[in-house]
Amino acid sequence: MPNNPERPRRVNIAPEGPLLVEGPVEVVDGEGVVHVSRRFQVAICVCRRSRTFPWCDTSHRRRGKPAEAENTAADCSDYEEESTP
Repeated sequence: MPNNPERPRRVNIAPEGPLLVEGPVEVVDGEGVVHVSRRFQVAICVCRRSRTFPWCDTSHRRRGKPAEAENTAADCSDYEEESTP
């Protein structure tokens, strides 16, 4: 997917949470697999606890203190997208 040269992609860093990236995006993982999302915004897991990696499934919330889990910035439980080898 080509980027628009007139406007760069916006990446928001959620404290104690995922990277929120304006889509559509292609993510290439460490094994070279390309994961594609056509959503207007995606949550990319940075804690590597997600069962839908590289997409965030909010697994980071289960490991934090109860007070921290309530204050997490983004609900990203439905970010399952297509992957291509």
